[in-house]
Amino acid sequence: MAMTLQSIGGAGLLLVALTGTAHSQTTKAHDPGPRPGASAGGPIDNLKPGELKLFNDGLATFAKVDTVSDDGLGPRMNLDSCAGCHAQPAIGGTGAKPNPQFQIIKRLGLHNSVPFFITQDGPTREARFQKTSTGTPDGGVHDLFTIVGAAGAGNCQLTQPDFAANKKNVIFRIPTPVFGAGLIEQIRDTDILANLATEAPAKQRLQIRGKLNIVVSGNTRTQQSRIQGQTNNNGNDGTIARFGWKAQNKSLLIFAGEAYNVEMGISNELFQTEREEQCPNAAVKMPNDGTNTNPDQIGTPNPPFDVLGDIEHFAAFMRFLAPPKPSDTEPGGSASILKGKALFAQVGCHLCHTPALTADPNSRVAALSGKTANLYSDLALHQMGKNLDDGISQGEAVGDEFRTAPLWGVGQRLFFLHDGRTSDLLVAIQEHRGVMSEANGVIKQFDRLTESDKQDLLNFLRSL
Repeated sequence: MAMTLQSIGGAGLLLVALTGTAHSQTTKAHDPGPRPGASAGGPIDNLKPGELKLFNDGLATFAKVDTVSDDGLGPRMNLDSCAGCHAQPAIGGTGAKPNPQFQIIKRLGLHNSVPFFITQDGPTREARFQKTSTGTPDGGVHDLFTIVGAAGAGNCQLTQPDFAANKKNVIFRIPTPVFGAGLIEQIRDTDILANLATEAPAKQRLQIRGKLNIVVSGNTRTQQSRIQGQTNNNGNDGTIARFGWKAQNKSLLIFAGEAYNVEMGISNELFQTEREEQCPNAAVKMPNDGTNTNPDQIGTPNPPFDVLGDIEHFAAFMRFLAPPKPSDTEPGGSASILKGKALFAQVGCHLCHTPALTADPNSRVAALSGKTANLYSDLALHQMGKNLDDGISQGEAVGDEFRTAPLWGVGQRLFFLHDGRTSDLLVAIQEHRGVMSEANGVIKQFDRLTESDKQDLLNFLRSL
């Protein structure tokens, strides 16, 4: 006998009462989204007065909007301020909404067009070409905009790269957050190597190998330690590099100097040569930025750190910037977060995303000395497979090799993976799967979780 919806209503309600909601049993795990507010952006605790002043001076410099006439902006650039790219959820973070790159043409009066991959609510990006026009490897940053039309640009007639014609050749990178970067900078190489040697049977079972990137020159480690130390090393002194998507930068000062020159076109004491020399800026000498080059500071009785160049201020700001503070209740409540944390280790995420490392106890900065960095990264390179392969080599890292991205602060990020291809944390996890990816074993174990367990794990990640 056929039953109407009305006739089964009571039975359905009884079933729900006895077994829980039908919705809860069938609901798929989903990304709860970024937590509101800002869990980072201030200085680390216990800075000395001079260090705190240096942090605040660095913050002001990091937030400053540079111009063509006063600072030597361009002639090619991706934006005109460090804080423009590093803004979510506070200054020092990653890309925010709305995308400042979508607005810069109108704001500066540029005679440019917005590239097809830059949208109002999309990720802040830099672009690289995999190959040159002759088919040889490229890999360099091709800045999105020129200063043509901006105040102070004069008769500069540079054209933008032809991104439309390079749709199959262009790859993207989004800004890496720099919260807690001083702690990362202070982690000893020996501690990174020791961490990589831990849980070897589990790593071997899941085929987590890492990248042998120790340069023999200047490195006295034994062959056995080289095998265990699958890390990206600085070519000159054999030490471990750790900043950037492919761990290509050794220190925060190098990171700052390169970004100033590449992202904003401003030459400095680390990168003295203009990347583009077709539009010389007579108003700003070479290098554009350096010690005691600020017109407001020359000849004034300022303390020594007031006459530092911008890149020194940038580095100091990042070095003294506090790490993000996790939440123990949002999203999903404390029980879900604690369970998710346990599941994170159970499926093997922690084998690359190491929950914590310790800063050097002999650090000159007392506020950093011996402090725990809850970064969720081993700072090593890992092969991520065809799905994430960007075809770009940096140092010893090849196309599908990336540094384990630190997860502290991931709870408030808007875009994920090196190119910002998704805003969905669950999709970002699944994108770790690929041919020859070292994450495949872990992703298989994640896939075996119940939807409820997956939700707890996602809630834990969004609590960081």
